[in-house]
Amino acid sequence: AFAGARAAFPGVQVTPGAQCVETAQRGDLLRRGSGAAVRAGPEQQPASLQRQRQPTAANTAVTSHALLRSARPATMIFRQLFDRESCTYTYLLGDEDTMEAVLIDPVIELVDRDTELLKELGLELTYALNTHVHADHITGTGELKQRWKNCKSVLGAEGNEKALADLKMAEGDVITVGKINIETISTPGHTSGCHCYIVDTDATKMIFTGDVLLIRGCGRTDFQQGSSSDLYESIHGKVFTLPDDTIVYPAHDYKGRTMSTVGEEKKYNPRLTKSKDEFKDIMANLGLPYPAKIDVSLPANLVCGLHELMPSETKA
Repeated sequence: AFAGARAAFPGVQVTPGAQCVETAQRGDLLRRGSGAAVRAGPEQQPASLQRQRQPTAANTAVTSHALLRSARPATMIFRQLFDRESCTYTYLLGDEDTMEAVLIDPVIELVDRDTELLKELGLELTYALNTHVHADHITGTGELKQRWKNCKSVLGAEGNEKALADLKMAEGDVITVGKINIETISTPGHTSGCHCYIVDTDATKMIFTGDVLLIRGCGRTDFQQGSSSDLYESIHGKVFTLPDDTIVYPAHDYKGRTMSTVGEEKKYNPRLTKSKDEFKDIMANLGLPYPAKIDVSLPANLVCGLHELMPSETKA
């Protein structure tokens, strides 16, 4: 059994006294909501490089539907949810027409909360995406799959060869939920298996960066085949090539911030405004402690958080 109750914590604004530290983390297929996969032509791909209108940032950890009306497509339901213990953001994206939904980076202790919200909104969970194999919490993906029989687990393909998932998304692969297209890009560095997810609409562009790019920071690179050199190249060579008004939604924040933009991070991120050599030196001297939950989280997350599927010797 897992430690900790699977209770639903309401989203709250993080206060300066919150007890969180930087965590341990750190061919194109169009996969439709039915689970079918078809080859995507150029006309089906998100318009990844079109410049979009910049929305107003919200100030609460659970971002309201009204505040994000300009930061999502007209048919998209959007919720930003928060885990107090690990300071993890989980994102819900749903299509108002088909009532299909995805969750990005769910946390196992908060599956009850997520399930309740999905049911209240009348949504059917079709995909549970993880940006990488997490080290600071156990994913809720496996538990969600047990509750939502049509739900498929999703990981990026590169660097996650040993992890289990129903779908392994390669660079440029796209899944669809109603009219919402979610494109995958491989962004190794925090771990070798990190991926970001891009949602591009007529209204705006969003990128869900996991632990690759945080608000005024980035994920650590000292375990899980992490590489500060790769991280720098992933961010500067891929994330920072997106339009400046692309909204950045990270997997964590420790100061109550909820979103940023590519332009802000290019200008104000204290690590990523440095040269590559300076960045590597900063990352080599962070002096962060050994992650408290890594020995439990990593093996569980390799099997979608389903502890009962793990080999007995691994459990021990």
